[in-house]
This record gives sequence, structure tokens and C-alpha cells, in this order.
Amino acid sequence: MSIRRISAVIPATLEMPNQVVPSSERQQLVLTELRKADREMSGQDLHAMLRQSSQPLGLATVYRHLRQLQQRGSIRCRHLPSGEALFAPTERDEHHLTCVDCGATVSIENCPMHDVHLGGDQTAGFQLLFHTLEFFGLCGSCQQRQARLDLAKAVVH
Repeated sequence: MSIRRISAVIPATLEMPNQVVPSSERQQLVLTELRKADREMSGQDLHAMLRQSSQPLGLATVYRHLRQLQQRGSIRCRHLPSGEALFAPTERDEHHLTCVDCGATVSIENCPMHDVHLGGDQTAGFQLLFHTLEFFGLCGSCQQRQARLDLAKAVVH
């Protein structure tokens, strides 16, 4: 089982330790921009936004700070089926339904994992920082497109 799958299977409890404050001014800048955004952001999008600020950062620096912030539990990352990584602050508790075909994403209104609490043995010694929950499937448009393709294949054979 991959780490990505484990994060969806083992949700963190609501009683998580206080988040560590970013250790540098640049990390704080990255975190502030993510908090101001009304959506999840890719590293590329964040880099483009920060390039226009009074303290522009290089792309490698942006990704380094994103990784450090994630390791501290200040932000979370999710990967789209295309491989693109999207980042958001952990206090923005969002979960998603994602189409594996076209990548369309819909936010889930309520987190069904908030009432789940892990006991000591279940955490396997991990310090829980945040949780993610994603569901993957086919959106209505992709289901219809696949049904048309299946019908066309059946007619040909």
C-alpha cells in the first residue's frame, strides 16, 4: 500500500497538535499567499503570484518551502490524476471527488472523518499533523462519453 493511499485510509483525529510556525520569512510569505488564495494552488501558480510581489522567489525555492511547510503540518498537498500537485493550508479542511479521466474536481461539503479518532496503536508512532480524503471515479460527462464509446465498439463488432 502506498503512502498516498494510507493518508486516505488513516485519517487524523481533530485533536492534532498546534501547527509549527514557519521558520523563515520566505516560508511565511509562501504560507500567507496560500491562505489568501480562494483555491488550492500549484507550485507554478504560487511562483507566478510571488514573482509579482516585493519579494520574488525562484521556482525551486517555492517548491522547497512548500515541502518544508507540508512537513511541519502547515499545508497539505493533493495530486490530480494528471500528476499536478495542488497545495492549501491545512486549516482549510477540504476534501474532493476527482474524475480519473478528465480530472474534474468537486469539493465535498462535510468531512466524514471528523468523528474518527485513532487510538495509540493505530498511529504506529506517527505524530498526526493533518488528514486528506479523496474519492476517485468518473464524472457524468466521462461516463456518458465512455458509454458512447462502448456502444460504438459493440456496433463495430
